[in-house]
Amino acid sequence: MKTTLFVLCLLLTTAAFGQYSAGGGTGLSAQPFVLEMPSHPGHASYTPLASETSVVSGTGYAVGQGDRPFWDFPQQAQVSLGDVARELRKEHALLAKKSKVVYTNQ
Repeated sequence: MKTTLFVLCLLLTTAAFGQYSAGGGTGLSAQPFVLEMPSHPGHASYTPLASETSVVSGTGYAVGQGDRPFWDFPQQAQVSLGDVARELRKEHALLAKKSKVVYTNQ
């Protein structure tokens, strides 16, 4: 059975390749194909830099000096990971669907 299937596949692929080349396919040509790469001689030449342009709409500048202490920047109180887990467990207990029927093995 395996050999018959193999021979059948071999014949079908041979017929497919024969139809491809006989039916107007490109087929193989004896003419060599020479690949010519285009050259760009001015691609890496030196040019002067463009003038600077501002990306900010306003023209004013703000300058500051000195250091501000860390406590001048208020930070939000960090919630512990355990508290977050407890809150998620409570939400899940309220929102999770529960079974209406409970079976017990006796």
